[in-house]
Parts: sequence; C-alpha cells; structure tokens
Amino acid sequence: MIYRKAKFSDTEAIYRLIREYASTGVMLARSRNAIYETLRDMVVAEPEYGGGIVGVGGLHITWDAMAEIRSMAVDPSATRQGIGSGIVKQLVKEGRELGVKTIFTLTLEPEFFASLGFVEVEKEALPYKVWKECIDCPRYPDCNEIAMVLSKDPE
Repeated sequence: MIYRKAKFSDTEAIYRLIREYASTGVMLARSRNAIYETLRDMVVAEPEYGGGIVGVGGLHITWDAMAEIRSMAVDPSATRQGIGSGIVKQLVKEGRELGVKTIFTLTLEPEFFASLGFVEVEKEALPYKVWKECIDCPRYPDCNEIAMVLSKDPE
C-alpha cells in the first residue's frame, strides 16, 4: 500500500469515500469545497498496483501543538487490511514532524482508535478552540462523538 499526500486529482475519490460513510451516519459529511480547503491535511492510501484511492484521513491543526485526526474513511471492500491503521500512523508521523504534541480525534469508532493507542477523554478536557467548527455541525449541540487522545504513538 502506498500512503501519500492527497492531490487535486484525488478530490472526487475522497468525496465519494466520505459521502458513503456519512450517508450511514458513521461520520460527518464534507462538501467538495471543504475537501478542497483541507486537501493539504489529507493522506490517501492506494494499492501499489493501482486501482485508485482506497482510504483517506486528515490531520487538521487546531491549536498550539494540537491536531485532530479526522475524515477517516476506508473503502468498504478494503476494510480489515490495515489501511486505516496505516493512514493513522502516517498522520501521526507527519504531526510529530511538525511538532504536534497532542493528537486527538472525535469518533463513532472508538475501538479502532483504542487499538492504535488512543484513550477516551471527556470532551471538556479539550480546549474550546477545538470546538469552533462544531457550531456548523448538523449534530450540534447533541454530539454523540467520543473524544479520544493519543496516549502512545502507534507502532
């Protein structure tokens, strides 16, 4: 599997992956515009032999040495192959290279993130700066996502 920074040519594939999961309520939808605006945050996974994008995830800088892993999606036909874990490892590595000290996620899939060294925390433990985008969320103020912080880097 090849993990690389997303390019403009990946936008439609990223949009389709996220839309598929968002349609089931497992993750928040992202507009094409939002994907374009955060394209530099994104890492994609594609098979070495080609065939297109099979996974995506983003590392969004939110505050002083703090970043959020978000927009994690793996093509349903390619799950349970370590692709999501590979994306998270790539994003953590990138974050550490930038000097990020705290990596967190808001998720409906806590078991996946726990398997990578994340621990559940109270949402209130995260700085208010993290919540600036929540006001635009369709789930606000009844958010059911679980806040998790990386306690040890995945191996």
